[in-house]
Amino acid sequence: MQVSENVSLKNYNTFGIDVNARKFISVSSPEELRKALQQTYASEIFILGGGSNMLLTQDISKTVLHIGLTGKQIISETEDEVVVEANAGENWHQFVLWTLERDFGGLENLSLIPGNVGTAPIQNIGAYGVELKDVFESCTAIQIQTLEEVTFKPEDCEFGYRNSVFKQRLKDQYIITSVRFRLSKTQHQLHTGYGAINDWLVGEKITKPGIKDISNAVIAIRQSKLPDPRVLGNSGSFFKNPIIRKVEYLKLREKFPEIPSYPIDEDKVKVPAGWLIDKVGLKGYRRGDAGVHKNQALVLVNYGEATGEELLDLSKEIRNKIFSEFKIKLETEVNIF
Repeated sequence: MQVSENVSLKNYNTFGIDVNARKFISVSSPEELRKALQQTYASEIFILGGGSNMLLTQDISKTVLHIGLTGKQIISETEDEVVVEANAGENWHQFVLWTLERDFGGLENLSLIPGNVGTAPIQNIGAYGVELKDVFESCTAIQIQTLEEVTFKPEDCEFGYRNSVFKQRLKDQYIITSVRFRLSKTQHQLHTGYGAINDWLVGEKITKPGIKDISNAVIAIRQSKLPDPRVLGNSGSFFKNPIIRKVEYLKLREKFPEIPSYPIDEDKVKVPAGWLIDKVGLKGYRRGDAGVHKNQALVLVNYGEATGEELLDLSKEIRNKIFSEFKIKLETEVNIF
């Protein structure tokens, strides 16, 4: 366990926001995590994982607890399936590549998503037709107040669109230490329904794709649209794709016949937030060093010295314009502190 004071968090958040932590503790095992929690009041803790889904707008006066637990292993397997476990501090994309190297299927569509494994269930990360909940077996977490270790099954997590019990009813009550996934070993179910994936496969003349091909497609698509946080500070998708009632969508389509949509059920439709932002002319928009990415309007970027407050103000301007034009309220996907 490493304890430091007055630590810059610029290298610990993918936006590259330069705020300070009054006290910074990095833990690399459940035992160190318990020890750190015993020494700090629960209300005084700020949990930090990969820093990929947050916007920091001010210095952190609470004790920043950095979850650095690493390690991954096979728990059990049959001829057709395998259960693998990764600790919370593992880089998500590197873990996905680890599964693909062993020909384990299920995570290929989630390639190149920034962040660590421990925060994936909190957000129920998803991309290109797949969500974490589709392959989630369980996760282990420590209750912050009691230090009790609890195992959460899928039904306990209350997964929703970019949502879970850890963002709602149990927010700030647990720290996830490891996650287990049930993956395929044979007869992999490929998800190529999103047009961009199929277009890439056609372009590469791949007629019988495997899971690595799907991963390569997703990586290529994401790299063509999304900036690398190591080059241009960002947190991936800043807003959720709004889900609206079908009757509201049909009214919008009368005015905007080209508006894309994805059916959720008989009564609900998902509309791409990036399309909405582009439609109001904000794709590539910039205010100082805070801006909207030129290739993907869903991504806000830090061109160098933007503050968290400047990026937050930009997000508010976007939300106001979207509501004014479409009467749709955009929700942020990132956590704002």
